[in-house]
Amino acid sequence: MSESSQNPQSLSDQFLQFAVDKEVLRFGEIKTKAGRMSPYFFNAGLFNTGSSLQRLSEFYAETLLEKAAASGIQFDMLFGPAYKGIPLVSGTTIELARRGRDVPYAFNRKEVKDHGEGGSLVGAPLEGKVVIIDDVISAGTSVRESVEIIRANGAEPAAVLIALDRMEKGTRNGEDTRHSAVQEVEQHYGIPVFAIANLQDLLRYLLTNSEAHLRLAGWYEKVKEYRVRYGV
Repeated sequence: MSESSQNPQSLSDQFLQFAVDKEVLRFGEIKTKAGRMSPYFFNAGLFNTGSSLQRLSEFYAETLLEKAAASGIQFDMLFGPAYKGIPLVSGTTIELARRGRDVPYAFNRKEVKDHGEGGSLVGAPLEGKVVIIDDVISAGTSVRESVEIIRANGAEPAAVLIALDRMEKGTRNGEDTRHSAVQEVEQHYGIPVFAIANLQDLLRYLLTNSEAHLRLAGWYEKVKEYRVRYGV
């Protein structure tokens, strides 16, 4: 099946349209943390209103339920790494409860509290199988810290759920690696990484919508070239 014949109403396409409308997904020549000039940029921190967080939480919850059902992954609770993961995990658990799946959640502080309840964790005790909720995976630092926290508390990391998988090679010591940050997380920790959308979805979305949305015109070829050069 060709890219242009895919269902334009897929969950990933709905999410990408939402991200474009909210200017969370932007196009232009933008330098990434790896020093690459990327034709697009995704900043989940710009989902910064109540209505946008509510809609974003719906995408996270629906993706988690779909992916868990398809893969057979079981989960007992959610964990959000500070800081961006905190509103994401809170919103996702609210939406899961609205859909009849009421699960506990927790998140961490960057600073350890030495009074009151103390410690660096807030929320429910970390128990059972835990899904980590985050925005993207760049260097994998946030996931590594989350896995260490979860295991240190006797729980088991079950999966990671992110908004967008860029599907591009990681970097180490200034050189491109063979695997993406997502692939490295999956291989190193033995847990799946789910994404609401990925770079392949973005290419399909651009191919389908470039003529209808003038601000998207021309970006399909640029993103495709970037995928060929840096993709995995």
